[in-house]
Amino acid sequence: MRYLAPGLVCMSLALLPAAVALAAEANNSAPELKLPRVEIPGLLYTPIGVTRQGTPIPAYITADDLDLHTKKHRVLLVAGLDGSRPVVDSLVKVLNRFYHDDEFRSLRDRIALSAVLCGNPDGYRHGLNLANGAGGEPAGAFPPPADAYASRTVPEAQYLWRWIAMHTPECVVEMVEGTTTETATPAARSLIDALSQTPRATTRAAITLTVKAGDERPFLRFVADLKDGVAKQPEPSDRWLELGRLAERSPQEVAQQLAQVYGHALPKVQYISALALVGRLRLGAATGDSSQRADVERIVAPYLTGQHPALGPKSSGSEFAGHLIFSELVDPTRKSEAQNLACIGLIRAVADLGFDAAGKPREALPGHSEMSDAVFMGCPILAAAGHLTGKPRYYQMCLRHLRFMRRLTLRTDGLYRHSPLCEAAWGRGNGFPALGLAWTLSEWPTNEPGRNELLGALRNHLEALLPYQDPTGCWHQVIDHPESYREFSCTCMIAWAMARGVRLGLLSRQRFDPAIQRAWQAIKLRTQPDGTLVDVCVGTGKQPTLRDYFDRPATWGRDDRGGAMALLLATEMLEYQRPNK
Repeated sequence: MRYLAPGLVCMSLALLPAAVALAAEANNSAPELKLPRVEIPGLLYTPIGVTRQGTPIPAYITADDLDLHTKKHRVLLVAGLDGSRPVVDSLVKVLNRFYHDDEFRSLRDRIALSAVLCGNPDGYRHGLNLANGAGGEPAGAFPPPADAYASRTVPEAQYLWRWIAMHTPECVVEMVEGTTTETATPAARSLIDALSQTPRATTRAAITLTVKAGDERPFLRFVADLKDGVAKQPEPSDRWLELGRLAERSPQEVAQQLAQVYGHALPKVQYISALALVGRLRLGAATGDSSQRADVERIVAPYLTGQHPALGPKSSGSEFAGHLIFSELVDPTRKSEAQNLACIGLIRAVADLGFDAAGKPREALPGHSEMSDAVFMGCPILAAAGHLTGKPRYYQMCLRHLRFMRRLTLRTDGLYRHSPLCEAAWGRGNGFPALGLAWTLSEWPTNEPGRNELLGALRNHLEALLPYQDPTGCWHQVIDHPESYREFSCTCMIAWAMARGVRLGLLSRQRFDPAIQRAWQAIKLRTQPDGTLVDVCVGTGKQPTLRDYFDRPATWGRDDRGGAMALLLATEMLEYQRPNK
């Protein structure tokens, strides 16, 4: 027994085997994984990741894991990293006994016990033990490669490591099969030893223990150590308290923190930099801080004067959407008529690309690349041109562009495939249409033809997205694959569309407010005051397979794309939460 710090228990444990009974929740991209039955009311099934063979990594969490005000101590069991069937069976036995036996009733009032049921499901299924069939051994890969979640050999370790780092259980119990008191994997690379050297991942590591399978004494010691740990550590961990502080921030606080980091340059007129600037403008308008607008005007001035070209010779949809910053700067109440005219001229330069030399409307605005992103890249700027010029042809071109993109990318279930290359409903590939439709409706007059068509498209899409919000409040990297990671930017975009829709009276507050609040909570927990963000998918063009979307890396750090989307959401929530709005 090895004590690293006082408090709750963190151990390697092997208990009695139990029979395999029923399949866990199946995934349509991989063979069915047969796992023991878990029948415990109140436990939520939520995969934490996906293997190279497309198998979900199954986990069960409690409502207390999502409640930042819980007084319970959160304990996470992890089994199956070594592919051991007896150990996975043992974990299920522990769960069932803990939640069903009367002798643990008082302990259940103080402990929230969750579990990663099988950390190496491919090794478990194929009897590979430590190996996973992809050239790796997840049990000995900690800390894992930093390019989450793109490892070709040990993605299981990447998913588990980041899950623990984000959700910070106070106790992690790794269950491994062993016949001696030695650890089953090299100490320097086991999960438990890696956690003990990474305080921010878990703050209450205590014991490492391995015993022979078939000996029930470890279970009794496990319970005794839990009781002892609760008595010694009555207060939540520092990391848990930190998450509570993040969650308590107001939209204005979050927006002001983000505005310190993002939206301070426009090296090229593209949507990422431009949307951060839009966020700063909206923050200034909402709080009466005129310095925000003044600084944004300074940054964009070279484009308004013609010193720098806003459109390149081969412009993309990203550049088209970047021109939304000029729409945001137009202000009829200001005396700067020259600036207004310059902004409108730049907007028209993009919108006019929707027409040929004879003035005939094209099938769609160029630069769409057949990707669902183009619903956002084209529709709002066309609607803005119509709004600012009063010319109906821009509204009509907006509808043509939307219909074209929907024919290419809208699936029969109401989600958007990212492109015709495959059916994958990429997270940001759905965030873009949601954001684009809500933004377009913000620019669309109530009496302008086509409004009902736009409104129906928005409502249908958001209704299709609602069931896929996961228990943490996020939407996933692939919307309808909960085994893919919880993706930051698409959660911002979808929540923004819902909040804007409710605020404009386009959507039912009763219907959408719970989803908006859960998403906002999730984003706050993944946004540090210094602009550090969790799980923003990197830039992604159209991909040929579902696996390619699974494998797109997710950043943990400062990220301009994620920062821009979070700043937009924070300023929208600032307005959304105002009384009488």
